[in-house]
Amino acid sequence: MNAEFQNYIDTIPAVADAAGLRETFWLNDKMIPEAEQDITLVHPAQIQEASDRLLRFAPYLKRVFPELEATGGIIESELREIPRMKEFLNREYGAGIEGRLMLKMDSHLPVSGSVKARGGIYEVLKHAEDLALESGRLKETDDYSILAEPEFVEFFGKYTVQVGSTGNLGMSIGIMSAKLGFRVVVHMSADAKQWKKDLLRSRGVEVIEYADDYCAAVEQGRKNSDADPMSYFVDDENSQNLFMGYSVAGERLHSQLEAQKIIVDAAHPLFVYIPCGIGGAPGGVTYGLKAIYGDHVHCFFTEPTHACCMLLGMATGLQDGISVKDLNIDGRTDADGLAVGRPSAFVGRVVEPMLSGIATIEDKKLYDLMRGLIGSEDIFIEPSSCASFAALIRPVDLNAYVEKMGIKDRIGQATHIAWATGGLMVPEETRAAYLKMGL
Repeated sequence: MNAEFQNYIDTIPAVADAAGLRETFWLNDKMIPEAEQDITLVHPAQIQEASDRLLRFAPYLKRVFPELEATGGIIESELREIPRMKEFLNREYGAGIEGRLMLKMDSHLPVSGSVKARGGIYEVLKHAEDLALESGRLKETDDYSILAEPEFVEFFGKYTVQVGSTGNLGMSIGIMSAKLGFRVVVHMSADAKQWKKDLLRSRGVEVIEYADDYCAAVEQGRKNSDADPMSYFVDDENSQNLFMGYSVAGERLHSQLEAQKIIVDAAHPLFVYIPCGIGGAPGGVTYGLKAIYGDHVHCFFTEPTHACCMLLGMATGLQDGISVKDLNIDGRTDADGLAVGRPSAFVGRVVEPMLSGIATIEDKKLYDLMRGLIGSEDIFIEPSSCASFAALIRPVDLNAYVEKMGIKDRIGQATHIAWATGGLMVPEETRAAYLKMGL
């Protein structure tokens, strides 16, 4: 280990904990009030552009995915209160949660069953729209359901879409791209679950497997795509399109909270906890929520102890200039959706002034929390998703943040949302195996 990285271990307690594979809770000392933020990498107007594009595609999505008939082609998940899980966390972990505890069930998003259905599907749709508009085959005023016609399927078939993934992003990119007619190549890291590879292949997707980690799969996928002028690479590390697709979750959640008559303001703070891999999904969701609620929403990322790349990047300020391997952390975790060794610098820079903090959690607890959610609420989510409870089971650290923000007197009126990021498409035999893990 070089002297620079050792210095961060010596001077930043959260980095020292991370290097020792201990659970930790880092409070972001770079967070500033909304009025003082000056973010230039993205703009709130892009959220509306993304939302409008998804509405244009709704007739097409409704036509090709029967499960979207009821929502008119809108891909959205339920926001459900989980009071018995709150009791479980308070009883088993001494969480001391006050206010409401809710689950944002992106674990059950239609089409691809994970939060990646937001950004991944959106980016593929935007690419398809760009190609169709440029070719003169499509106008923005058209009924986009025509994209399901053989003419368009044949047209898209001349092009390739590629992506590097630990699993869920590859699932959303693969399923959507194949449906449109694209040739699809998903570069899967060693962490990816076999059932996800099998599902993609059953949809006509080419899956290339790697014995190395996520970063290696992305690098090779990018090289392969760059060598083919007819190929488009979905870049999880730097894509604004992915990011803006995720950000639409903010306005969607806002509508759901209003429908349930849940107030978010100075007296009724909102806390949101989102599992984090490279950072795109939690970063986009955070940006979308902050654009609506500003200082009234408090967003936390959560990571496995063995793949805490965003914590390292943000706590040190190095962003993608540090990898978990630089601190001799192996990057291996059962939370395959979060098994990333180096964070997105783009995301890190966008959320640096607005993120409240990052909590890490051991793999064993993910399984305990998964069983707790099934037992208390009869809801199954992937072990990766259960990282969303990591900050809630560290009440001392969370209370320190509440004290720091001067909102202790309002915490009883808070709404806490754990963001479930995957689970719907997990095969029954895999679910059964998960139930026995970590005991």
